[in-house]
Amino acid sequence: MADVASENSMSGASAPAELKASGYSWYVLSVLVVVYILNFIDRQIISILAVDIKADLQLSDSDMGFLGGAAFAVFYALFGIPLGRLADNWSRVKLLSIGLTLWSAMTAFSGFAHDRLTLTLARMGVGVGEATASPTAYSLISDYFPKRQKATALAIYSSGLYLGGGVSLFIGAVIVESWNRAFPAGGPLGLVGWQAAFLAVGIPGLLLALWVASLREPVRGAMDGVPTQSSPTPFRAFGRDLSMIVPPLTLYGAWQRGPAALAINIGVAAALAAFAWWMIELTGNLPQWSAVALGYYAVFSWASTLRANDPATFRLIWGTPAFICTTLGYGLVALAAYALAFWSAPYAEVVLGLPKQQLASILGANGALSGFIGVIIGGRVADALRARHPAGRIWMILFGVVAPVIPIWIGYTTEIAALFYTMNFLAGLFGAAALGAAAATTQDLVLPQMRGTATAAFFLGTTLIGLSFGPYMVGQISDLTGTVVNGQPVGNLRTGILSLIGVAPVAVALLFYAYRALPEAEATLVQRAAAARGGA
Repeated sequence: MADVASENSMSGASAPAELKASGYSWYVLSVLVVVYILNFIDRQIISILAVDIKADLQLSDSDMGFLGGAAFAVFYALFGIPLGRLADNWSRVKLLSIGLTLWSAMTAFSGFAHDRLTLTLARMGVGVGEATASPTAYSLISDYFPKRQKATALAIYSSGLYLGGGVSLFIGAVIVESWNRAFPAGGPLGLVGWQAAFLAVGIPGLLLALWVASLREPVRGAMDGVPTQSSPTPFRAFGRDLSMIVPPLTLYGAWQRGPAALAINIGVAAALAAFAWWMIELTGNLPQWSAVALGYYAVFSWASTLRANDPATFRLIWGTPAFICTTLGYGLVALAAYALAFWSAPYAEVVLGLPKQQLASILGANGALSGFIGVIIGGRVADALRARHPAGRIWMILFGVVAPVIPIWIGYTTEIAALFYTMNFLAGLFGAAALGAAAATTQDLVLPQMRGTATAAFFLGTTLIGLSFGPYMVGQISDLTGTVVNGQPVGNLRTGILSLIGVAPVAVALLFYAYRALPEAEATLVQRAAAARGGA
């Protein structure tokens, strides 16, 4: 079967409404879903292993929140920037297969970690590898599916997030309990159950990378009626972007733009360092706040470089309030979602006293089913709302903010296991409904050749806001409100999780602003990009 984008391009179709997704488009989408499932297995398996890792390595709840959040998220977000640009300029299929190989190898390496430092380094490596996944996948999907099906296709792809997260709990619990039962004093190479689990889920990804490499690369922009050629020198731009996020090369890049740019860059670095020092003094958590400060400084340096080198892309992303507010608003949805995904299993094990394999099976099935149903239905409803109003998809993101509040409150105050599981299911279902809408909205606010970069910017919100702070915030508040038993600190996970409700009003305000600003922003895409190029 011929590549759908090539078929449509050669047939002379130019209006996006006339283009159709072929059978091969759906095949590619199915492969990308499998990749995303493995992506989230490797990312989320640390949740069901958290209690064992915490006891084995003598860590606190905030330490675990860092390992489940910022240790991964900062490097995922930062490398998503140059890798997103590389996805705009090079073979997305090759890039995804390389990234899959890297994050699978680093997941397996996590199985040999023996302290917080080595596990942190492994989680950083997983973050770098997984940074290739969504920029490449979002861009491929946009070139295999027409605009009217985009939110649905992205929602189907995003279902891998929930399926992978759910499967990770079950797989992790089964491996840990089976391994520890078979080797109570440690197995081959002295590995314990949680280490064996990392190895078991990391190695299969190396084989999946070969399958990904067999996919065909579509014509970029054909589904929008504007076929676009890739850059003849993709790695030149990648190297330039990479150098702009790695200190101290960031200072050299700023100096090239002039003394004022250098002074501003140094000032921002100093301000972020001072903020990190203050937060370290308050919380005692050096890795969390060092990583966050590094992440936000690198993002500022990259955005400054993008403004100087590619003013049109900068204008349509950083200079578009509708894009920023949608990203930040959904980032707060992601904050709660990532926190619940990480802490629900440890909460059920520690607070409710539920056995690991039972809670993993139920929570895993809950997470997979609620996320899959929520993201698919949310995507379809978002597309229907979009057909009625240019900003209609924003209503689905707002639903994802408000609807989970009551289930979270009930689920994490009850002592009844069945009610806890039910409310956790509903919270996941409602929150998942927002993802396809948010992703499609940000893709519609940029030109086709900017989609990889826009995806990277969108995921800055879901990672540097959602993933960096969600698991950590719960863990830190748990530590601060906890007690000491037999000389050992015992966190208060219930209070930590309930604190997530406080982010909802901020998200609502951001999304209402995005709703008002989006129609004009989308209608003026080409004009604003041309004006930015002309004024450069």
